[in-house]
Amino acid sequence: MPRAKVNGVTLHYDIVGSGEPLVLVHGSWTDGHTWGLVVPALAERYQVLTYDRRGHTRSERPSGQGSRREDEDDLASLMGMLDAGPAHVAGSSFGGSTALGLASRHPELFRSLIVHEPPLMGVVADDPALAPAMQETGRRIAGVLEALRAGDAEGGAHKFVDEVALGPGMWDRLPEDQKQMCIGNAPTFLDEQADPGWSVVDLDGLGGLSAPALLTHGTVSPSWFAVIIERLARAVPGARVRTLEGAGHVPHETNPDDYVASVLGFLTDRG
Repeated sequence: MPRAKVNGVTLHYDIVGSGEPLVLVHGSWTDGHTWGLVVPALAERYQVLTYDRRGHTRSERPSGQGSRREDEDDLASLMGMLDAGPAHVAGSSFGGSTALGLASRHPELFRSLIVHEPPLMGVVADDPALAPAMQETGRRIAGVLEALRAGDAEGGAHKFVDEVALGPGMWDRLPEDQKQMCIGNAPTFLDEQADPGWSVVDLDGLGGLSAPALLTHGTVSPSWFAVIIERLARAVPGARVRTLEGAGHVPHETNPDDYVASVLGFLTDRG
């Protein structure tokens, strides 16, 4: 089982394929397995690195309050230790926020950047048109956190899947191993939400990214994700925006063929 010690924590990782490095950064509640349906096709052209972020499944979960900046530093250190930088970096959800945060501070580490629906709600907090939707989302997340603080990891995970991320009834449709993964990683979501900087990114810093960037959102996701993507596109020089028809918050799982086509098409045409 490949492991690397970075920034004081031990991270599990996997590498398959050959060619230019492509690093995949997963979101909250999940782990590197979330990319399982897209890795084989991507590895036909790239050396694909997946890993479990700190606090998730096979990686170490340190005690005390963490921060997204630590995740960003972990990503940079892991890329350096494995001689995988500069790299193409694709992040989903909180993994997308992590990739964007690192890109704002160390743009030299990126050959390209691909991000799907980062939950950077702070980026659009000043948009009055989004206020009702933001308040409702905040209320639902508060319900998730209340369950987790009460020690109800399964109830919190259930609420998050059905009320925040994927939609009503989706928890019952998840395979049992995915349910257990979410339940096991619930404490790290609580930790992420306690980080004051979880919902923001340095937009000015992103202006220093010269690598090609692709920002995507799905048509069945909450509409405010599209607004976040539009705001980020104005900050990232030359960023391309793509709407994934029929996809939601985890297209690499629900629409893997379309996701692979989007990624490979962008990487082929970049620049």
